[in-house]
Amino acid sequence: MNWFEKLNQYFPIEEMKSQEHMEALLNEKGDLYYKDEGDKHVLMYAEFPTFVFIDYVYVSSSARGEGLGHKLMDRMKEKNKPIILEVEPVDYEDSDTEKRLRFYQREGFSHAQSIGYSRRSLATNEWSQLEILYWSPEDYSEEKIFEQMKQMYKEIHTYKDKKFYGKSYQPVEEVLKLDEERTVENMIDSLDAKKKV
Repeated sequence: MNWFEKLNQYFPIEEMKSQEHMEALLNEKGDLYYKDEGDKHVLMYAEFPTFVFIDYVYVSSSARGEGLGHKLMDRMKEKNKPIILEVEPVDYEDSDTEKRLRFYQREGFSHAQSIGYSRRSLATNEWSQLEILYWSPEDYSEEKIFEQMKQMYKEIHTYKDKKFYGKSYQPVEEVLKLDEERTVENMIDSLDAKKKV
């Protein structure tokens, strides 16, 4: 299995970029978009001057428990920049979403509760509601994370989208919203609450 097949098997179709899109990012934006690949992992990320965006991280089930995910996160943290990523809301019927969130909790990530993020998949035309997690070496405001997410969305997610999918993603203003009053449960805190029950 090549790197794309591994990602494609693991991530829902709504969240996947096409192979053509990712290869174009690697080839045409090679100073920004990177692939870190080994026998048991694939990590796709964009490194901007002031932050890192993790696009996809896959660790083989055969490597679970070996600390490989932690090593990959340490490698990203060594860049000494905020790290941002998107996650699905926790579905307690799907243990994978909870396991993923517990992993990021252990790695010290916070939930950007004031950032609303929903976009339509060009593959299925269905809406995906995602949440933003971030890690920062210093105290970082969600407002800054929001501005960085907007930059990433325009430079990575929508890069040549019309060429690859035949249509364009929605403009960033429709997809990302900053709302201090947004009432959404803190995903990280809710894991602790669930543990106590």
